[in-house]
Amino acid sequence: MLLVYLLISVLAGVTVVFGRIINSNLAEKIGTFQGTVINYIVGLSFSFLFLWISNETITISYASMKTIPIWAYFGGIVGVMIILLSNYVTPKISLFYSTLFMFIGQLFLGIMIDYFVVHNMSIGKLIGGLLVLIGLTYNLSIDKKQEA
Repeated sequence: MLLVYLLISVLAGVTVVFGRIINSNLAEKIGTFQGTVINYIVGLSFSFLFLWISNETITISYASMKTIPIWAYFGGIVGVMIILLSNYVTPKISLFYSTLFMFIGQLFLGIMIDYFVVHNMSIGKLIGGLLVLIGLTYNLSIDKKQEA
């Protein structure tokens, strides 16, 4: 069963990279904002398709919506901003650097969430993230010297 979970996680990572490439190419062809709209329309369509296939029902009441914290409603706009930024930045940098930036961002945001929500900071994750960041900075400086 562990192998199945490992395979699913690898496939999820691959789909993120392919999705970024496809979104970037789409944004280059039709524009960043239009590419983002297409991205969300396709994502919403597939979400509805999977909801329909699963035969689950959704019950949303005003009372249940009042219990959701206000900041949770900003997930959509944050997602739009990330897609816009990704569509703008991806053609300008290599896929390797783009993936490393996403990894570093996710790692440090995870550390911050752990610290502020659970009140726990993993020193190992922090040191690992700093080492990756130092390696990325060093690699970027070497690449700039080779270009010059």
